[in-house]
Amino acid sequence: MSQQITKDNVYDAADPTDFPSMLEVDRYGARSTAFDKIITATHDHFWDPLDPKYIDFNDDFDIENTPILPEEMIVSLQTRIGDQLTGQRRIQFINEQARWMLSSILHGEQGALSLSASLCHILKDPGAQEYAANQAREEARHVTAFTNYIRARWGKPLPVGETLGNLLNEMVAAPEVYKKLVGMQMLVEGLAMGAFATFYTKSNDPTLVKLMQLVMTDEAFHHKFGKIWADRTIPKLTEQEHNIIEDWAAECFQTLLFNLVNPVQMQPVYAKFGIDHNEVVAALEEAITDDMRRERMAESTDIFRVLIKTLLKAGIITDRTRAFYSTYVDMDELKLEGDEMVGDAIAEDGIKFLKTINFGTNENALSGVAAE
Repeated sequence: MSQQITKDNVYDAADPTDFPSMLEVDRYGARSTAFDKIITATHDHFWDPLDPKYIDFNDDFDIENTPILPEEMIVSLQTRIGDQLTGQRRIQFINEQARWMLSSILHGEQGALSLSASLCHILKDPGAQEYAANQAREEARHVTAFTNYIRARWGKPLPVGETLGNLLNEMVAAPEVYKKLVGMQMLVEGLAMGAFATFYTKSNDPTLVKLMQLVMTDEAFHHKFGKIWADRTIPKLTEQEHNIIEDWAAECFQTLLFNLVNPVQMQPVYAKFGIDHNEVVAALEEAITDDMRRERMAESTDIFRVLIKTLLKAGIITDRTRAFYSTYVDMDELKLEGDEMVGDAIAEDGIKFLKTINFGTNENALSGVAAE
């Protein structure tokens, strides 16, 4: 039986089959102003993935001879598996790994689109409902953009991995608003912002770099929606309610940490190069330690570090689960960091770029909006 754990009327939800509740006359006038600022800013970071003045997928990137990502991002190459791959075959392996990562991002964007649409069905506050509708529109253009990029580089995406697919299915289908907002707006969006910032910083493909920045101009606002929920909800939870949310977030984090790039799920990638995925599992177990994970998570753009910071700053992590996360990051150091999220500065620069296209101006009137 679902438990809504609603502490603010702005997140009051109806049963998705109860459309008559959306026709209640008093509901229309009971509109919260909590999301007005990010709703109003929507037109300022508009972009069209089908218009080459924003991004052109018809470029001359040589995918056969140029690695899209640096080797340091491909964990399996840091093991004995890397000894089996040399020359152009090594470049092709890197790019097939990139295809897997970007396919996962595409599936995540589809999950975000479907989840945002599902929020439109259940959120009773007209302001919250309008925000969800705006996000659905923005996620839809992300689906188009990543589809176009993958088509230009490989033809079509790879299937979704079991871990990500199951998590997205749980969140989209969940009747509980907290699972949708913690799961998508905080966990998956946090994961995405870390991934986008990493690709933006490290990719060798200029088109992919531009795509990541454009997507981040939207995602910074989506993350803000989750932060508003946390600010209005977390301080009002009972201990039991907080435990439910904290445990669910920790369970999702652990699932993503250990299974998101699990070789078992990536069998099609390894099989293409004649590599047994079981051999990759063994090589990773030999090479990857908690100390290595901790070293990687020291980087500000590491996707799992971003997730932990998101949960910590939202007040979801307490002493009950702190030790689990401390295995990988210095929680005291993370707590002292500012509230700015990785990618906020990249998003700000992207908004300035979009303003020159959309309004023909270089004014900085929106400086700081994405990070607020």
